Amino acid sequence: MFEQVKLSVDMNGLEPHIDQLTMETHYGKHHAAYTKTFNELAQKAGVDNLPVEEVLRTLDKISDETLRKGLRNQGGGYYNHNLYFSTLSANPEKAPTGRLKEEIDKTFGSLEAVIDQLSKAAAGQFGSGWSFLSADKAGNLYVTASPNQDNPFSEGTDRTPILALDVWEHAYYLKYKNLRADYIKAFWEVLDWKVVTENYEKVIG
Repeated sequence: MFEQVKLSVDMNGLEPHIDQLTMETHYGKHHAAYTKTFNELAQKAGVDNLPVEEVLRTLDKISDETLRKGLRNQGGGYYNHNLYFSTLSANPEKAPTGRLKEEIDKTFGSLEAVIDQLSKAAAGQFGSGWSFLSADKAGNLYVTASPNQDNPFSEGTDRTPILALDVWEHAYYLKYKNLRADYIKAFWEVLDWKVVTENYEKVIG
């Protein structure tokens, strides 16, 4: 059974950057609904014994178009939100370390530069979607944006997301209204680069 990631904070623990009502709605309702529906669809498709990453990578094996689309949307929503919420902290480390820091400096020039690219990708995503920092097994890094609940797995790449920035309106509209850029700026105040670094280390082995 697929389960929601456990929050590292109380619902009000990310104030003032992300407010309690948004957390209660986003995590407690939206993410919970994705998780419930994904479990139902995965069981129906007979893929509930697979890791979610594998389900999303092998969607083309699902012959039923409606079921395949449901797994892409609900499984993506489950996975993306698990990644997003796992990286949020009331006391975040504000910079990566080790190999990730080195790779960011080599690829983008600085931490500020990769944050800027991710922010622009998120701000420029038309409608609902995400921006991702992803890595391949060789350690290369990529900044991308995806619509809806897509991600590098469902888009057919060999990359694994290590950071996800949610720009669906339910992630910010209760507090920031139409000011997506203000929410994106606030996101970096609660992003824990320690978790992102750990995610990177898992990808490269």
